[in-house]
Amino acid sequence: MKHAAEMLIQDLHAQIELANKDSGESSQTRSKDLHDKAQTEADKDQTFSLEEIDTSSLASLESTCAQKKAEFEARQQLRSEEVQALNQAVDIMSSGDVTGHAETHLPALLQLKKGSVLAHLRSGSASPAQQRAVEYLQQAAGRINSRVLSALAIRAADDPFTKVKKMIKDLVVRLMEEANDEAEHKGWCDTELSSNEQTREEKTNEVETLHAEIDELEASIAKISEDISTLTEDVAHLTEQMAEATKIRNEEKADNVATIADSKAAQTAVAQAMTVIREFYEQAGEATAFLQSPYQGMQSESTGVLGMMEVIESDFARLEADTEAGESSSQKEYDDMTTEGSQNKAVKNKSIEHKEGNKQDQEQELTLKKSDLEGTQKELDAALAYFEKLKPSCVDAGVSFEDRVARRKEEVESLQEALKILNGEDIA
Repeated sequence: MKHAAEMLIQDLHAQIELANKDSGESSQTRSKDLHDKAQTEADKDQTFSLEEIDTSSLASLESTCAQKKAEFEARQQLRSEEVQALNQAVDIMSSGDVTGHAETHLPALLQLKKGSVLAHLRSGSASPAQQRAVEYLQQAAGRINSRVLSALAIRAADDPFTKVKKMIKDLVVRLMEEANDEAEHKGWCDTELSSNEQTREEKTNEVETLHAEIDELEASIAKISEDISTLTEDVAHLTEQMAEATKIRNEEKADNVATIADSKAAQTAVAQAMTVIREFYEQAGEATAFLQSPYQGMQSESTGVLGMMEVIESDFARLEADTEAGESSSQKEYDDMTTEGSQNKAVKNKSIEHKEGNKQDQEQELTLKKSDLEGTQKELDAALAYFEKLKPSCVDAGVSFEDRVARRKEEVESLQEALKILNGEDIA
């Protein structure tokens, strides 16, 4: 009994430690869940903020691109109209109204060679400085492979001196404006690419983290489900064992009760028989008192029979005592077993309840994580799509920004040198 009590106490202490451990783990899990929930809400707010910034940036980009497109189309239209106007002017200058009157009123023009009057005027008015400027522009165009300078050299060879200077100055101004616009576009591209890269990195990290957390939760849920299944099987097994033990105990108890009843009845019957025999021999002894020998024989027989019956009565009494002791011991063992089994069932059922609650919490968290993953993946896809929109104008421009800046700088310097030549300034 002492050993059984010590075992029960030790088992109860173990159950208390297990319950305290489960309680501590529950507190830690709840604290982690609250922390994760706060972090998720903060990430959600930051994501909405980034989405607003990206939406605003995209709207600004689309507006800027639309404005640039409109300005480019307007400039193209202006250039087309300018070419048409120049062609009309050439046609007018080549018409009979101009050349006919010139032949009549300007005899000096009769020395002209074949070709249009306008071309002769242009070539005749070209000064040595203009010729030097044309040659310099041609050389510079070949050196830096500039179509702008090449086209300007052709125009400068045909146009009047004053128009050439103005054309060069206008072209310098236009190139400077293009440089400023491209510098602004470069700054805008750097800002957008940097912001987009940061967003892509953040969202990629978030997606990877969410995948890892989802895998961890799924593994944990599978483990908890396995534990619940094992505990449920243990509870069912305990229930079966207790039912079988109860059946055996009831059968044993019924046998013991019957044995005890039979022992008591047998003892009563033996006692009654002994009483009958004693009374008989007592009466027989009084009736034959004068017959000493026969009486002595009967007395000896009565002593042997009574002694045997006393042994039988003693055996039934011992059977009753042993059966009662065995019944008491079996009942105690059964009570101890059922108590321990009930406690184990209670502990396991409590553990099942705790694990089912933990499983439900983790399944809810898994649902939230999957929802967060879906939203974050959409944000990452949007950032990747926006990067693809930026690439044509900011990444895959063909020639690097530095090369374009260097070429435009050389073009401007060449144009400035050509202006110096036209102005009669010496150049190195």
